[in-house]
Amino acid sequence: MDYPKLNSIFSNLASLNRYTYMSKIALITGATSGIGAATSHLLAANGFDLILTGRRNKRLVELEHELATKYKAKCLLLCFDVRKLEQVQTALDSLAENWKAVDVLINNAGLAVGLDTVDNGEIDDWERMIDTNVKGLLYVSRKVTPWMKERKTGHIINISSIAGKESYPMGGVYCGTKHAVQAISHAMRIELLPYGIKVGTIAPGMVDTEFSNVRFKGDDERAKGVYKGMTPLSPKDIAETILFMITRPAHVNIDDLLIMPTAQGSARDVFRT
Repeated sequence: MDYPKLNSIFSNLASLNRYTYMSKIALITGATSGIGAATSHLLAANGFDLILTGRRNKRLVELEHELATKYKAKCLLLCFDVRKLEQVQTALDSLAENWKAVDVLINNAGLAVGLDTVDNGEIDDWERMIDTNVKGLLYVSRKVTPWMKERKTGHIINISSIAGKESYPMGGVYCGTKHAVQAISHAMRIELLPYGIKVGTIAPGMVDTEFSNVRFKGDDERAKGVYKGMTPLSPKDIAETILFMITRPAHVNIDDLLIMPTAQGSARDVFRT
């Protein structure tokens, strides 16, 4: 009897079973940059199958190639704008049944646009923030949550902000959207208790992403100045926090986590050298 050959077969079967029955599916919105991209890399490295969503299809394709090359990750791409209800519904409805068994939903898509007092604010900026940060989170959650409820399992992580904890001048609407994320998340946590579904929020302080470039509408110099003289958080810092939260034992739920750079004490208090 060829024992080495049998051992090889059993090893392959064990590997197949591990992939078939143990791989978890994570759906990440806003996966094409910053926290979303870093989280995609970290979860792929830890064996998750990924549903990656974003508005920029080229970046999604490039990300998928990176993840497949580095980690042999299994990815499914959905290119849509979370602000558009019909696009959200069409994209998520298109998933095959096996892909709808989402274990982890990471509502990461979000942005800040402009820095103005309420009386001088631009309506278009307000609508972009409200539609992305609040309505986008709701649209995606409304589609994915019933899948989790049916299976009586799942974990939802909503990316909030220090701006969801305290407001600051000229950021009123952005702060309002992130306060909404906190409130919605808390309600979801209570609503989903009977189904064994976990819900948590992460509220980061200053993170070096495209955030400031978007807020200042492409003004790179002004964006760089935000982090001058201090070390901000990196997208990987938040990705590692997400991984920690979603890998706790079944009886542990981290409801709300505020994470700040060492040099930042509040939304506006930063020590710079």
